[in-house]
Amino acid sequence: MPRSLLLGFITYGLLLAGIATVRGEFIALALPLVIYLLAGFLFSPDTVNLEATRHLSAERASPGAEVTVTVTVVNRGDSLDEVLIEDFLPADLTLRPSTGSGQRFGHTGHLIRLRKDSSFTFSYRVAGPRGGYGFESVRAQVNDFLRTTSRTVELEAKGQLFIFPPVTRLRHVAIRPRRTRVYAGMIPARVGGSGTEFFGVREYQPGDSPRAINWRASAHHADADMLYANEFQQERAADVGVILDGRLRTNEFSRGHSLFEYSVQAAAALSDALLAQGNRVGLLVYAAFLRWTIPGYGKFQREKILFSLAHARPGGSNVFADLEHLPTRLFPPESQIILVSPLHEDDLSPLVQLRARGYQVLVVCPNPVKFELSYLPKNKNVELAARVIRMERAILLQKIQRAGIQVLDWDVAEPFDQVVKRKLSRPPGFLRSTH
Repeated sequence: MPRSLLLGFITYGLLLAGIATVRGEFIALALPLVIYLLAGFLFSPDTVNLEATRHLSAERASPGAEVTVTVTVVNRGDSLDEVLIEDFLPADLTLRPSTGSGQRFGHTGHLIRLRKDSSFTFSYRVAGPRGGYGFESVRAQVNDFLRTTSRTVELEAKGQLFIFPPVTRLRHVAIRPRRTRVYAGMIPARVGGSGTEFFGVREYQPGDSPRAINWRASAHHADADMLYANEFQQERAADVGVILDGRLRTNEFSRGHSLFEYSVQAAAALSDALLAQGNRVGLLVYAAFLRWTIPGYGKFQREKILFSLAHARPGGSNVFADLEHLPTRLFPPESQIILVSPLHEDDLSPLVQLRARGYQVLVVCPNPVKFELSYLPKNKNVELAARVIRMERAILLQKIQRAGIQVLDWDVAEPFDQVVKRKLSRPPGFLRSTH
C-alpha cells in the first residue's frame, strides 16, 4: 500500500474520531500528518520527463562471452529528489559479477537523485546461451523527498543481443552434387576447362597457353606437326541445402540431456565452410515448424544462417514428426542436401526417396547411443541394452549407405573438425558430378 494512502486513512480516522468524541486530542494528532501530506504533495515534481538510451559493447557474441550493457538516463524535467532505476534482463541472460570500480558498475538497480538536465549512467555485464535477446525498457520509480507520492514510468531503451553458436573452422568439406552451377567454385564439375586438376589431353588450339602443351604426348604422335595440350577439370559452385533436425523425438533424452546444441554447431560449421568454398547455401530448421533461410552466397548469407541458428529451438509436432514431410521443392533438383540429425528408425524411407529424386545426400549424425551412455550408470543392464541399440543403429546406417547416401557418424565427444578432416576431406568414390 502506498505511504500516502496509508497516512490518509490514518488522518481521516483521527479526524473522524475527534469529531465523533468531541475531543481535541485526536484532531491534534492528525495535524502533523496533514502537514506531512501537504508538504509531500507541495514539493512533489509537477512533471516527470526522463529519457533513457542503451548501448551494448557487442550485438553479436558467442555463448558464455561477456557483453557490457551501458544505460544512460537523462532528466529533461524538474529536479527529482529520489529515483529508483531498474533494468530487467531478458530470460536466460545472467548478470556477471562486477569487475569494475564504483557503485555504477555491476548492478541493474540504482537509487539516485537526479537534478534538472543532468544524467546518470550505469553499466553491467551479461552472458548467456545461444539465442536472440531483446532489451525493451528501463523502469524508473520517482518519489518525493518525503516519499508521500510515487510515480512509475517505463523508459524505452531498446537493444538487441544475438548469441550465435560457436563456428568451428573447417578447412575443406568435399561434396559432389550431381549438378553444379555456372559460377566458379571448388567442386570438380567433370567438365574440361580452366582448373587445377588434370582432366585430359586434347589437340592444341590457337589461343591456348604454350605452357599447356603436353610435349610428351605430342612427341609420341605419328604426325610430327600435331601438338597436344593438357586440359584441366573445371571447378564450380553448387547448391547446398543444410537441414537441421530439431525434432524432440530425436534430440531430447532423459534427465534433460539434449543433442540439439551439437547439431547446431555442426550445421554452423558446415554452412560456414561451404559458403567459404563459394557455394550457394540455404538452411532449413525442421522442428515444431519450418524455418527457411533462402539460399545465398558470401558473408551476408553466413550472418543470415547464424541468425537463424541462434533462434533455433527443438520442438515437437504431429505434422513434422517424420522426415517424409520435408518440403523438397525448396531445394533445386540434383543439388547437395546435408541432413544434420541423430536419426530415427522411421527416417530410412524419406532419405531413400530423397536419393531417388536425384539429390546427393549427406547425413551428419551425432551418435545418440554414445551420448546417452556417457551419463548413464555403468551396469550389466545398461551394457546389454546398449549392445542391442548399437546393432539396430548399425543396421539402419548400413541400409542408408546402401541407398547411396553418405553417412558421417559423429561421436560428439570428439571435436567435429577432426571428424570432418578424417571422413569428409575426400568425396566418396561413387559420387559423381554432372554439368
